[in-house]
Amino acid sequence: MRALTYHGSKDVRVDTVPDPTLAAPDDLILRVTATAICGSDLHLYRGKIPDLHTGDVLGHEFMGVVEEVGSGVTDLRPGDRVVVPFVIACGECFHCKLAEHAACETTNTGKGAAVNQKGIRPPAALFGYSHLYGGVSGGQAEYVRVPKANVGPLRVPDALPDEQVLFLSDILPTGYQAAINAGVKPGSTVAIFGAGPVGLMAAACCRLLGAETIFMVDHLAYRLAFAAQTYGVTPVDFSQIEDPAEYIITQTNGRGVDASIEAVGFEAEGSALESALTTLKVEGSSGVAIRQCIAATRRCGTVSIPGVYAGYLHGFLLGDAFDKGLTFKMGQTHVQGLMPELLDYIGEGALNPGVIITHRLPLEEAVRGYELFDRKEEDCRKVILIP
Repeated sequence: MRALTYHGSKDVRVDTVPDPTLAAPDDLILRVTATAICGSDLHLYRGKIPDLHTGDVLGHEFMGVVEEVGSGVTDLRPGDRVVVPFVIACGECFHCKLAEHAACETTNTGKGAAVNQKGIRPPAALFGYSHLYGGVSGGQAEYVRVPKANVGPLRVPDALPDEQVLFLSDILPTGYQAAINAGVKPGSTVAIFGAGPVGLMAAACCRLLGAETIFMVDHLAYRLAFAAQTYGVTPVDFSQIEDPAEYIITQTNGRGVDASIEAVGFEAEGSALESALTTLKVEGSSGVAIRQCIAATRRCGTVSIPGVYAGYLHGFLLGDAFDKGLTFKMGQTHVQGLMPELLDYIGEGALNPGVIITHRLPLEEAVRGYELFDRKEEDCRKVILIP
């Protein structure tokens, strides 16, 4: 089959690789009908995530039609149309029974699976996201093996096109969990840092939950214009406004917002010193967006972090956070538990995730899709690939 494979920093290729086969009774083989390039795929593309191997198949946002099922698959059969969550969960361990699927204790058998010296257990396996997360082949391919098929894939109605349901695999549940973690309710004021796909889905979900005012911070005018038109956000361009948090405070009676959502992650553009520290591996992540969130949020408010972080973070303003009495909620998305509810919202017309798509390319042009998304060319918001 044809698949997008990793060969080094900013070196991905569409190669011919072996077809996937069933490896366990509860596996299925999926014929991919649509897949997407995620913002977190760019961390891989830029060589920022360790333990990627040459030839690894990338991609964790995908859907398609079931081609083959193992003997232990109980609910799905060939011909079913499903969307697959990016988190692979067993459904039976301590965390899965609590609906904490991203903390599944059994599926990550890769290099990151060992319990570390402090007794911290590994996270769940993820599709197409390095051997730290299980080394499971991803879905930017014609076919993919889906483990734990009794827990993850969600059957979707034929009446809904791929573009409307594809993002149930990751960015829509991620944006929804971010809004829930932020405690968004009718009348809330929210600041979202980052107008990428997750930030946009967070804005959609904040509106769904009744937020009254949403500030969105970014430096790309085309993204901010889209968010303002589509979700009614108040745009804050940090290339024009030196201190977005200070500006947000002036617009909220001097208090700040009820909650901030940090949808940028560890590659946020920080100071020259911070960039140097991350380059030297002295610092694992940029803290500029987190510091802005702390500053922009009112006393006793909440900071929600769906953005990916890695390693150490210097300059974390714990004293300020303590003084303000802030609550922090963060982590990978427990996708499986959120997908059915979000599918209902899509079916009712309350959510329209596909509106963010700007580029539709065949899988053979995936390299160009990565380049467009990475460079933010052609006003690129979201790329989907069709095998």
